[in-house]
Amino acid sequence: MVDISITNMHCGGCAKGVRATVEKMVPGSSLGIDLERRQIQVDTPDTEAVLAALRADGWNALLVGS
Repeated sequence: MVDISITNMHCGGCAKGVRATVEKMVPGSSLGIDLERRQIQVDTPDTEAVLAALRADGWNALLVGS
């Protein structure tokens, strides 16, 4: 699992968009969303690809832990 900060995720609609992006990249992955902290936790073998996809969709995504 990796923790990713999404600094421009502000609401439930944002969380839905982030979820759609991650599920596109890693179908069926375990994904946790903490809207208050603006972070997600995702189980992925390719963290860089997920970060790149999030950024391509306009999300300010930063790796904060693994």
